[in-house]
Amino acid sequence: MKTIIAHKELQDSLDDLRVGKSSIGLVPTMGYLHEGHLSLIKRAKLENDIVVTTIFVNPLQFSATEDLDTYPKDIEKDTLLACEAGADFLFIPSQQEMFCDDVLTSISIAEISSILEGVSRPTHFAGVATVVAKLFNIVGVCSAYFGEKDWQQLHVIKRMITDLSYRVEIKGCPIVRDADGLALSSRNMYLTEGQRKEASNIPRSLLKAYDLIKSGERNSTAVKQLIIAQLEKSTEIGIDYVELVNGETFKVADRIDDETRVLIAVKIGKARLIDNMSALNGPNI
Repeated sequence: MKTIIAHKELQDSLDDLRVGKSSIGLVPTMGYLHEGHLSLIKRAKLENDIVVTTIFVNPLQFSATEDLDTYPKDIEKDTLLACEAGADFLFIPSQQEMFCDDVLTSISIAEISSILEGVSRPTHFAGVATVVAKLFNIVGVCSAYFGEKDWQQLHVIKRMITDLSYRVEIKGCPIVRDADGLALSSRNMYLTEGQRKEASNIPRSLLKAYDLIKSGERNSTAVKQLIIAQLEKSTEIGIDYVELVNGETFKVADRIDDETRVLIAVKIGKARLIDNMSALNGPNI
């Protein structure tokens, strides 16, 4: 695996490889890699000749009150893990390499970015879209791998690809979970031992909701109330939102069908955690 910090060097390296018709897989991350990230790299390696993993803590997607300065970092460990998972290139640009001091360009995806996560984090998706667009421009024609834990983000990026005609194929990959079902996240490290135990109420609420749906319940309000009741059993959990929506359009679903997605966002201590599932297929626990 080769580590690169300059985008021009990465572009030149990939251009040389494309002469030989090598396919490229891209795995964008903010680092502090866990098994969820590694599953993306491994899948990309199975499906492509060359895998590029990127690590860049993108300041554009953090608000002034969020955890940009404290976001966990371990480049040495990340380098080892990325290599073992099958990455061929590890792109670790600096802030100066990626953006000028004053970033004057921003990509905004209307409607889908203004709901759910967009309400709590109104500048988040513009920051995500802008940095992902830049990575797509650097890497070029590729398949790009994103985790389904960030379901709304995945669809924001898919819409950007469609609207701007990027020559990139987006691959959504299943959520990777801990033994108790909690979705893996770099921010899980913020949790104290007690908070981590309480966080298991998140996947537990999804399982209970799925059991209710399997029993025949199709009223979204009933399922939503069950999830909220389970989450509220913990005094550590502050609910941001619980919503059942069409998984493609993100319009609120009054009745559950095969396109319904259950989305959850909560705050536990310093950590803001999200999770989701297909209403009719349940969480992959």
